[in-house]
Amino acid sequence: MSATLEDAVPAVTWGAAIASAAARLAAAGISQSRREARLILALALGVEPSAVLGYPERLLDAVTAARFETLVRRRESREPFSRLAGKRGFWTLELALSPATLDPRPDSETLVRAALARHPDRDSPLRILDFGTGSGCLLLALLSEYPNAIGIGIDRLPGAVTTARRNAAAAGLERRALFLAADWGTAIDTAVDVILSNPPYIPSDLIETLAPEVARYEPREALDGGDDGLEGYRELARELRRLLKADGSAFIELSAGKATDVAAIMAQKGLALADLARDLGGIVRCAVFTPKKG
Repeated sequence: MSATLEDAVPAVTWGAAIASAAARLAAAGISQSRREARLILALALGVEPSAVLGYPERLLDAVTAARFETLVRRRESREPFSRLAGKRGFWTLELALSPATLDPRPDSETLVRAALARHPDRDSPLRILDFGTGSGCLLLALLSEYPNAIGIGIDRLPGAVTTARRNAAAAGLERRALFLAADWGTAIDTAVDVILSNPPYIPSDLIETLAPEVARYEPREALDGGDDGLEGYRELARELRRLLKADGSAFIELSAGKATDVAAIMAQKGLALADLARDLGGIVRCAVFTPKKG
């Protein structure tokens, strides 16, 4: 009789699988390892995470056990869970990820909140531009809040644009969102009401010191801000004044502690600092710029 996969893989309960994986993840330097092990098991099973809590005695079938082992090994190598799942929740959306996109962080929702506060009329027909759109998270979040708005997302990485288009379609926003693969300053010359951007702002020589989840798995182009971490802001400054309407606003994500430096760069190009917004951790995360009068 020929051997089967079931013969080759010993039966293991859900509880034992979680305990073993949690120990391995903890040894790999991952905090909240038991929680992550439960999330990975739920992903392997194709169920909601809450579904694994009450049934530790259930047995893993061989196919699922093999899938679980593969996922645990990937997480042991510090690949983020969101990349195992291939998606990330952002604002009210669920977004697909790809190797060409940053993994959207809750900190970036600060830009969305700041834009909503500055433009309280949700029926406003805003024209929005998103530089370095990645997964499309910022643009799509705003479009979901402004039903009469339209927007363009620009990214240098074609793979990011492909992913953003998928996300727009999944959110039912594809008719109001256009995504282009291009350099920031060459794709558009029409003035807009709102500009969004989370530019690369990590100094080049610090990227390898970041957590492995970032240094190994995020696209370097979306991280590398040049020698001082400010090159992305300089590139933005060259375009913002040209592309903002006289009463328009730009919402720019900040690296921690860089508000003064970024404001000085923007001031040289005719942009005034109108406001600063803090993320949920209390860090100044978003700078709001408007064209200087006259």
